[in-house]
Amino acid sequence: MKQIIVIGGGIAGLQTAVRLAERGLRPVVVEKESVTGGKLRGWHKLFPSFTPAGEVLGALQARAAELGVEIRTGVTAERISPREVGLSDGRTLEGEAVVVATGFTLFDARIKEEYGYGIYDNVFTSADIERMFEQGCVAKADGTAPRRIAILHCVGSRDEKVCQRHCSKVCCITGVKQAMELKRLYPGADVFNFYMDIRMFGPGYEEMYREAQQRYNIHFVRGRISETSPTIDGRLQIKAEDTLTGRPLRMSVDMLILLVGMRANDENGRLERESALRRADNGFFAPRDLFLHNVESPVEGIFYAGAATAPKSVGECLNEADAAADAVCRYLNRRRS
Repeated sequence: MKQIIVIGGGIAGLQTAVRLAERGLRPVVVEKESVTGGKLRGWHKLFPSFTPAGEVLGALQARAAELGVEIRTGVTAERISPREVGLSDGRTLEGEAVVVATGFTLFDARIKEEYGYGIYDNVFTSADIERMFEQGCVAKADGTAPRRIAILHCVGSRDEKVCQRHCSKVCCITGVKQAMELKRLYPGADVFNFYMDIRMFGPGYEEMYREAQQRYNIHFVRGRISETSPTIDGRLQIKAEDTLTGRPLRMSVDMLILLVGMRANDENGRLERESALRRADNGFFAPRDLFLHNVESPVEGIFYAGAATAPKSVGECLNEADAAADAVCRYLNRRRS
């Protein structure tokens, strides 16, 4: 049975391994963390259906276990070639092909000091809020309920000042989803979304955006927050500009949520140098082309799945994982013929 090495045990890596195993191949998943699941482990519910993230992840993990997929945790890939992968523990895995499903890194909101993350109480990231939802406790630092909440889009996305010019694609819909969940939790709270422009590209996304305004009375303000500072009464004062009206805004809020974007992993540069892969200008891996070979790397026998090549939604990662597994099968069939 042919062994295929899958680097990354997030949803893309797990789905790739499951599809390969269903095709009669023997995938080996290499995961740097102690458990599989990647970023989805810290997520509460998925847009636009509000499906619990744990249901999706649990089903993937159960299917991988049912198929006997081998998973090696706590190790990283240091060197990649189409026939072998050198691991951080000194061992080498040999295989017939490699799938890179290493995902992304969340932007560090502390870099944008003007928003006060890590400096002031009650400034959170979207990832923090998801964990709080999952733990059943979304509240201010003192445990009380927020009365006014501001959500800021595009933190670490579309921002030349921090060298993150790309769009992270799912921040807008994440902001809408979290705003709706917050209104369900605190119906009397005022929730404001500050955005550059709203990008609702997926099925059901535009409908969610409309429902957020019409049913939940969530406010959307076209403009960026320029500064955050604490007030004497323990709140946060934000300064912004409504770019539709051209008027400056000053508002006191109880909670500020920063929608942090996806950025490329730091190790992508090393893997590019050592494994003859190629990166795009945004630091993500560049596929062979964007159309007919979008899950193939420039190196024959090395493939990509999920957000290793660009920001993607959960559904897109799962679909691309299937496409990557199918591409591996076609590659092996060509080699045999």
